[in-house]
Amino acid sequence: MSSKKETKIAELCGGNSADARPRHPEWLRRPVPKVGQGRRVQEVLRKGGLHTVCDEAACPNRGECFCRGTATFLILGDHCTRNCRFCNVAHGTAPKPDPDEPARLAEAVRTMGLSHVVVTSVTRDDLADGGAGQFARTIRLLKQQLPGVTVEVLVPDFGGALNLVDIVMEARPDVFNHNIETVPRVYPLVRPQADFDRSLKVLERAAELVRENVVTKSGMMVGLGETDEEVVEAMRKLRGVQCRVLTIGQYLQPARSAFPVRRYVTPDQFSAFEREGKALGFDTVVAGPFVRSSYRAAEVFDDSLEHGSDREHA
Repeated sequence: MSSKKETKIAELCGGNSADARPRHPEWLRRPVPKVGQGRRVQEVLRKGGLHTVCDEAACPNRGECFCRGTATFLILGDHCTRNCRFCNVAHGTAPKPDPDEPARLAEAVRTMGLSHVVVTSVTRDDLADGGAGQFARTIRLLKQQLPGVTVEVLVPDFGGALNLVDIVMEARPDVFNHNIETVPRVYPLVRPQADFDRSLKVLERAAELVRENVVTKSGMMVGLGETDEEVVEAMRKLRGVQCRVLTIGQYLQPARSAFPVRRYVTPDQFSAFEREGKALGFDTVVAGPFVRSSYRAAEVFDDSLEHGSDREHA
């Protein structure tokens, strides 16, 4: 990267150059997870020819989640048509949607014995429907074949085409999740092909279509150069479009070529974000160094339903 570009990043994000990356603090050290069900999960995924965002995005929780017998399924291939600087998912040409993928995914869910399923995808700007049809087919098949299973989808922005949000919502997911990822000022640096206001409109449209017990959710990373005040303002905007659940985690640079970490947020500040979010009216806010959008998603979903019910009867 040129020195001019690095200087621009430093000016906008309040950090130094990539050569001055801060060291991981003590609270980002964690024990190696026990073997648990990890090998079994990987075998089920391999047999089904399925991808996970856990592996493709190099999630720091993948060992823990695999060992607990869970995973976040990645549909529509493992190559993204966008190239966000914070993301480890490969960029390039993706294959046509596989019509058998929903069935293979449902079989994997059955084998793994999951009661709450999280399905996400790469961004497919090359598809006329942005992949919305594959999400809908997956949701419907899971609910048809596995009654009682709750389904959480983490969708891209569909290029702002709100009719594609309708397609996903008509399939009746239990959780509609779309991540804003960061604050508006940082978008041009880390996700220039996306737009903060576009993402808000996606969440707003989903909230307009919500039926009973359907939760709208979003997620953010911190450590990309944002300020605490900007995080809180983004939270306010999410509540303005009736987003009910929010996750906030520490950005960790997945590869040397990725955007550098600008700061490590302390556990105390994550706790402050949780308190601020609850004061703003979120049903559930989960914030912490290793929190990710689908981390312990079943527990977050249950918590949101409980607190949402409490709010309605208050």
